[in-house]
Amino acid sequence: MATQLTAPGFLNGGEQAPSWWDYYWVYIFAAAIGFATTVAEPALIAVSLKAQDISGGSVSAFGLRIGVAIGVAIGAFRIVSGTPLPYYIMAGYAIVIIQTAFSSKRIVPLAYDSGGVTTSTVTVPVVAALGLGLSTTIEGRSPLIDGFGLIAFASLFPIISVMGYALLAAWIKRRKEASEGEVSI
Repeated sequence: MATQLTAPGFLNGGEQAPSWWDYYWVYIFAAAIGFATTVAEPALIAVSLKAQDISGGSVSAFGLRIGVAIGVAIGAFRIVSGTPLPYYIMAGYAIVIIQTAFSSKRIVPLAYDSGGVTTSTVTVPVVAALGLGLSTTIEGRSPLIDGFGLIAFASLFPIISVMGYALLAAWIKRRKEASEGEVSI
């Protein structure tokens, strides 16, 4: 599939060297793969439902799946663009550290667990195969570095998503309470 999705004739009719935008089908396919694996991943289903319960519905099970899909799509973009993996990982974990400092202490362990369970029986083989296929078919990419780096994104973005949802829900709740306080005065 990676060979077909990255073939110059498929990307832009083979008229010129493809740019990063010509690979949009790769990004869509990567997001679909990321979403599909989370739907089928038993451990992630259990954790996402628990996240929904603990957060009082502010973190949805569906939203967690979207987080994984976004992570896989961004990982595919990184493979296509050839930008260095450490930049993405450092930026992602900087966001996680900042979110950890401001998130509810009840949601932090759950967020970290949601990232951990994405590296389970369904996600790893499928996402690794996608990463290895892309990095093998796109010229100048290394299957060892680029192919396996995709798993890091599938693990990182659920952590960011869960804590992001929790922080956003807390902020919305505070705004709502503040506006209700102003009305009652």
